[in-house]
Amino acid sequence: MIPSCMRSMFSYSDWANGMVLSACASLSDAQLDEAVNMGPGTLRRIVTHTYNGEFVWLARWKGQVETAWPSEKVATPVGALATAFEVLRADRERWLAGLDGAALEREQTYRDSRGSLYRAKLGDMLLQGLVHSIHHRAQAVNAIKRVGGPVLEVDYMMRLREPV
Repeated sequence: MIPSCMRSMFSYSDWANGMVLSACASLSDAQLDEAVNMGPGTLRRIVTHTYNGEFVWLARWKGQVETAWPSEKVATPVGALATAFEVLRADRERWLAGLDGAALEREQTYRDSRGSLYRAKLGDMLLQGLVHSIHHRAQAVNAIKRVGGPVLEVDYMMRLREPV
């Protein structure tokens, strides 16, 4: 079982992905593909990169061999990205359900996108996957605003806080 704080971060990540995807669904293809001069270069590519990162990290967590980073050049429709995120979320949740506390301390090896071999604790690898998504969602939120989309507030506490 993973710690509750990590479980909370996965839940937050899913919520924030949904917020970004919902905002993207309201934008035109021209807005999604407009150059934003950060990260992978366009809003659509930033969101695709976020998905690809979550896909690759899940494979690494499972101990699968990575052959190449998935392409980000195809202009995947937002609806297809939303479906892909949901399928990935369900796969991740099934896999996480089988973990125990000892698994987080297990060292395993993985290859990065350049093919270099590394070793790390599984718990640290889980955190890196979460941090990678947070970083690129921040780029996506900024890009949404730059291309004329809605201003999003997806900070962790925005989801949790309750007015008094």
